[in-house]
Amino acid sequence: MINEKFSYIISIIPFILTACKTNNPHEKPTNSFATIVFAGDTMLGRLVNKVIQGKGYKYVWGNTIPLLNQADLRIINLETTLTKSTNKVPKVFNFKSDPQHVASLKEANISVVSLANNHIKDFGNEGLVETIKTLQDANIKYIGAGKDEQQARSPLIVRKNNLVLGILGATDNEPDWIATKDNPGTNYFHVDQIDQLLADIKRLKQEVDIVIVSLHWGPNMRERPSQPYIDAAHAMIDAGADIIQGHSAHIFQGIEIYQEKLILYDTGDFVDDYQVDPKLRNDWSFLFFVTVAKNKIESVKLVPIKISNMQVNIAKEPEKSEILHRMQKLSQEFNTHINNYGIVQLK
Repeated sequence: MINEKFSYIISIIPFILTACKTNNPHEKPTNSFATIVFAGDTMLGRLVNKVIQGKGYKYVWGNTIPLLNQADLRIINLETTLTKSTNKVPKVFNFKSDPQHVASLKEANISVVSLANNHIKDFGNEGLVETIKTLQDANIKYIGAGKDEQQARSPLIVRKNNLVLGILGATDNEPDWIATKDNPGTNYFHVDQIDQLLADIKRLKQEVDIVIVSLHWGPNMRERPSQPYIDAAHAMIDAGADIIQGHSAHIFQGIEIYQEKLILYDTGDFVDDYQVDPKLRNDWSFLFFVTVAKNKIESVKLVPIKISNMQVNIAKEPEKSEILHRMQKLSQEFNTHINNYGIVQLK
């Protein structure tokens, strides 16, 4: 019982910090905090689309909504289009969800979705443009894709609790989908050619307190990032990024604290209908809670989750400990320590 109480107290510290504001409206706060929760690939197409039709908009989120609501901002990678188009582009998998299922994102209070991925043009320009309009109508912000290059590269700037957060989205998937002056697409980069992305990060850092870069990058089902991705992540931090949120591998990768900044190399999957690899366990991941102050990461806490039957839930024992132990081992390779309550040591 003592351990359970201690775990609970530790787990709510970031949220207590976020809530600590002055009662005097004329007094300038000396410290401002915001808590962001990151989750990985969210695929609402195929069987997930059907289960939403049958079981309602909330079903896919299981028991995670109250936890998501404890954060000030919720950021995911939207691994599907929201379109009625039937004009598939030639590829192995084409994902789409009915546009009305944007209501499912609303149920989870998703704040920001990255569209920089290898599925946002599964139904061509038509599917991308309809997805953007659907999100705009629902007042859900997006990054990483747009009607042209300028929109795809543009950062999202959000103000929370007297902090200014800047968010960029980019992908190294599907080079032919790169947005141009005259054509919709994604903010594409090659991992060995990131000068443009670094310039965008440097520019954004001059305008905001915290820079977040959400990246759909790297090959599928890899437990560890290769050296080019590590080098690229370090270069982005050096350019001014405070948090890097990776996704694409469908499994989570280790966490690195570099220059006192946070690199989530891959945040795994959040919702999908994918076949589960019994060894790599693409049905396991986390909600990544990150509390920030001005130019500083204050705390990081991981909450293990599990996907089953097109629904994500907070993981239960013994899997909860198994998921966390795997992350502890992978992160130790970056000299990052995570305790048994999911608290990441920052120094």
